[in-house]
Amino acid sequence: MAAVSRPAKGFLALLSNPARSALEHAGITTLARLAKYSEKEILALHGVGPASLPALRKALKDAGLAFRK
Repeated sequence: MAAVSRPAKGFLALLSNPARSALEHAGITTLARLAKYSEKEILALHGVGPASLPALRKALKDAGLAFRK
């Protein structure tokens, strides 16, 4: 079984393996795509916990985006 490699850059590199895998499995691999979801929807993904939200909020803010309300 091949080891999962962590991306070298981008918002996915800021996350734990479970959180990153959950987002990738849901097809959320860009900040524009992430911004289409609310925080509640992202937290509902298995593997994403509250500790992931500050990094995701900052990445969105730095790109001029935000979670959907």
